[in-house]
Amino acid sequence: MKEKNALISILIPVHNEAANLEWHHQKIKKILSKNKLAHEIIYIEDGSTDDSQSVIKRIVESDSSTKYVIFSRNFGKEAAITAGLQKASGDAVMIIDADGQHPIEMIDQFIAKWREGYDVVIGVRKSNQGEGFIKSAGSKLFYSLLKLVDNKGDIVPGSTDFRLLDRKVVDEYNQLTERNRVSRNLIDWLGFKQATIPFDAHQRHAGVASYSYAKLVKLAIDGAIKHSTRPLKLIGILGILISSLSFVAFAFLLVERFILPDPLHLAVTGTAFLAIFLSFLVGIVLACQGLLALYVENIYYEAQNRPLFIIREKK
Repeated sequence: MKEKNALISILIPVHNEAANLEWHHQKIKKILSKNKLAHEIIYIEDGSTDDSQSVIKRIVESDSSTKYVIFSRNFGKEAAITAGLQKASGDAVMIIDADGQHPIEMIDQFIAKWREGYDVVIGVRKSNQGEGFIKSAGSKLFYSLLKLVDNKGDIVPGSTDFRLLDRKVVDEYNQLTERNRVSRNLIDWLGFKQATIPFDAHQRHAGVASYSYAKLVKLAIDGAIKHSTRPLKLIGILGILISSLSFVAFAFLLVERFILPDPLHLAVTGTAFLAIFLSFLVGIVLACQGLLALYVENIYYEAQNRPLFIIREKK
């Protein structure tokens, strides 16, 4: 059981959210005060082009429990989360978006799960008010593909950055060295005892999302690549499959055309044999690339320089 007077850090990445910040801050403070939670709120200002920076400074001046980090330019949400986790000093850290879509009234549910002994509590989005068809379909496709390539097979569709992390999880995360990172994947990789809480995302309180479709596609690609090396191995499997089918087709046509001869009246030409032979060679090339991928996989894991193991508890 976690201590009742534990310090809770609220981490909020910010990029062009000036219209939301003061409203959002007051709502969080009201919920934290209602639940009598010792807390700190940390804003990570990620190179906004609007008035977000001055709004954050104004909030910090009026609230001693609030801190901020301001980037020199836009480095992206993943960098902002990393900076916030390095600055947070709480016994638990809660990551919340600044646009009002995450239902912060559920903070007490996350903390309750944490007090039960869970080290990572993940918000799983059931629905998103105002979400367009393209984004909704893209999200479902992304999780389907990620589940396909996942080495562990434990991907939870709809999992988000809206989550709570125990202090020991944060400390282990801060030791990871990847530069091109997807924080939720890294947190999943760390392991520890996890729980999920379903939620319905609200509409944005104000403004327009600055996370473009291009950034979402990049995040999806990074998530798939950083989470698994299975796509590398699929190249080799595809090559073996193509070569095998080509060999069977070549043998069938050889027998049908020259040995039987041509009982099915296929009238196979030399061009058909050449096409099958080329397919066979393509399969061999892909199979060799698959073998090369096994060596690339070893380089991939060595370059990550992650710790060999994570200790949850010790005496």
